[in-house]
Amino acid sequence: MPIPSKGIPSIKTSDGPNGARGEFFTNGTPAALFPCGISMASTWNLDLMEEIGRHLGEESKARGAHVLLAPTVCMHRSPLGGRNFESYSEDPFLTGKLAASYIRGLQSKKVAATIKHFVGNEQETERQAYDAVIAERPLREIYLKPFEIAVREASPWALMSSYNVINGVHADEYEHTLREILRGEWGWNGAVISDWTGTYSTAPSIKSGVDIEMPGPTKWRKLDQVLEALEKGEITRAEIEEAAGNVLFLVDRTKGLDDHSPEPAEQSIDNVETRNLILQAGIEGLTLLKNKNQVLPIKGAKKIAMIGPNVKRAIVSGGGSAGLNPYYKISPWDGIRDRFDGEITFAQGCDSSKWLPLASPYVTTPEGQPGVCLEYYTGDRFKGEPTVVQHKISTDLWLWDSAPKVVLPDYSFKVKATLTPKSTGNHMFSFASVGPGRLFLNGELFIDNWDWTDEGEAMFSASEDVLKTIHLEEGKPVELLVESTNEVRPASKVSIIGRRHDYGGCRIGYQEEDKVDRLQEAADVAKEADVAVVIVGLDAEWESEGYDRQSMDLPKNGSQDRLIEAVLAANPRTIVVNQSGTPVTMPWAKRAPAILQAWYQGQEAGHALADVLLGNASPSGKLPTTFPVRIEDNPSYNNWPCENLKTVYGEGIYIGYRHYERSKIAPLFPFGHGLTYTTFNYGTPSASVTTLSECDAITVTIPITNTGSVAAHETVQAYVKDVKSTLPRPEKELQAFSKVLFQPGEMKDVSLKLDKYSVGYFDTSLGQSGMWVAEEGEFEVLIGSSSADIRAKLSFDVKESFTWIY
Repeated sequence: MPIPSKGIPSIKTSDGPNGARGEFFTNGTPAALFPCGISMASTWNLDLMEEIGRHLGEESKARGAHVLLAPTVCMHRSPLGGRNFESYSEDPFLTGKLAASYIRGLQSKKVAATIKHFVGNEQETERQAYDAVIAERPLREIYLKPFEIAVREASPWALMSSYNVINGVHADEYEHTLREILRGEWGWNGAVISDWTGTYSTAPSIKSGVDIEMPGPTKWRKLDQVLEALEKGEITRAEIEEAAGNVLFLVDRTKGLDDHSPEPAEQSIDNVETRNLILQAGIEGLTLLKNKNQVLPIKGAKKIAMIGPNVKRAIVSGGGSAGLNPYYKISPWDGIRDRFDGEITFAQGCDSSKWLPLASPYVTTPEGQPGVCLEYYTGDRFKGEPTVVQHKISTDLWLWDSAPKVVLPDYSFKVKATLTPKSTGNHMFSFASVGPGRLFLNGELFIDNWDWTDEGEAMFSASEDVLKTIHLEEGKPVELLVESTNEVRPASKVSIIGRRHDYGGCRIGYQEEDKVDRLQEAADVAKEADVAVVIVGLDAEWESEGYDRQSMDLPKNGSQDRLIEAVLAANPRTIVVNQSGTPVTMPWAKRAPAILQAWYQGQEAGHALADVLLGNASPSGKLPTTFPVRIEDNPSYNNWPCENLKTVYGEGIYIGYRHYERSKIAPLFPFGHGLTYTTFNYGTPSASVTTLSECDAITVTIPITNTGSVAAHETVQAYVKDVKSTLPRPEKELQAFSKVLFQPGEMKDVSLKLDKYSVGYFDTSLGQSGMWVAEEGEFEVLIGSSSADIRAKLSFDVKESFTWIY
């Protein structure tokens, strides 16, 4: 909010990492939806990331926002991490480089990047309470490293502290990371904001360097609270002024302290340039894991069978604050239909939804419009006439940030609609509410959720889904009525959070009885086609902010695995496309001739997929995270998610491929892996010098030749191995990469730069609290197409050990 008496204007923030959502959590202003973080990371394309940042800057300004709450750079510690899809990688170097490019592009448009979450926020389970117990060396080498790279190379203007506890202290109060390292060693001068409700104190938070408590109105920074802390000597005037100064600096950098113009209305700026960029990012992020007998690209087919629960659904993003209302979204079915002239057939195969589908397609308002009528009442007892009436298209009605201000802080609401069944049968409804809620059918109470006690996963503070079946007749309308309030539930939480009213909202699901043998139908459709494409995976219900995955298996109850096996048996030319933001178990991997990892690719997902399947473009994605054979192989398995609210990062520096190589556990698909529609020959590398010093870098050059007949990108990866080290070190660590486009038969020299940061490790025995050290001795540069596919190597030396802090 502005402070007119002091001449200070306001600035506006917006989520999130793959699009500038704007003000409202759901049903907001239409916006560009880019591929999710892990899909962006799979491009390994720094120039592309910077261009994405520039476009997100323009998108942010169209929403009237000056600060974008992105990028997310938390590590992929476990395949079950609920927000892994939103983050980049298991590797800190790759993550840091990608983030720096994104930040440079975004801030070139005078929109502040907010790199997050600082630090140790690798799980969603008990995310506001768990204690991430991280030793100093892995804290520095793994979890702080992406932030360090981004600060050094791009200097984000803002940073968000994480929800969790770190080594016994809440992240917003942890002076070691915020004050000693971020502000001290790194010399960073931006503004630190808390995660939403992620401030836990007054004086300790300000003292540690958190400048802004989010969101408003403040809970811990009321004037009397700060003055009391000052009077008690818990905080100094200088510390208060420093925090205020950092906020003013952020305002000045983004809007300017002299700009007192009112907040502009949000607008959409859908344009062909952004569409094309999203399409290109999608194509480059698609990761071809397997392609036996050149099943891909699809050539010469007259009939393609599109099979699976995700064929006609546009699975374009994970759940939580990364989501938004896209300009449009292209499903795989739409994408193939737009690109393929032959016959396309379809079978759903199975149902993979975590919750019942929304009732939205079946409902109309009392006036006959698609959607529902939402009536708000002032106070929590439905008294008088509605204060505000809204029309909503969706029955996903979480009202986190869209309840009208005029009815706050305590309100009640009614949802009214007519549902018309499309078939006769025993149909199922689901109902979940944030506060107390009731669902009526034709005036009779159908689901009573007024005094719920068990929390579900549908949204951050909602009840479990309540399911109930009723026999309905085709075409015979049913009147729906929901009554709900924003009173806190379960009621026991009132004493914990200190208020009787909180967020409100509900979700209405509906599914009609399925009387078809979906598995047999899929097998029949596959058998009659020239090629079958099975599209399976997760979605925003299974992967989301707010909770972690419970299993690495494809949901639900083995139905998708059974579908894949049935289609493979029916048609040997079967391509499996998996849409997920994290690894999944693939018990059919050896039998499937082709596997394509499709991630969540934003509004152009279907077109990107079609272009790659049909050979209009070659895939060029490389895995930014290891795909293990089974969850038990993952290094965090024995320390996940937490025990008595403590999560011990017991694997230390050995996360991701570092663990699999050290433990000699073969993954299903290794870090950095990804095929194209051509082949590449790696020549003999050379180095500019053979000795690395503190001030001088080494440039490694290697000739690469496209030995096939298709133009494609290759991402050349350089890993550094310390041949003999005083402290244990990984077998190798990614320290350089370059993505280059090659025409058929073309040879190019690819250059890879190494410097002191490429060889250093953190030694806690040096200095007061540890230092980085480049140890005297021999190092190897291992150059390859993945962490497991090393094609060439050379050696260099560090003649004399040296140390540094930043």
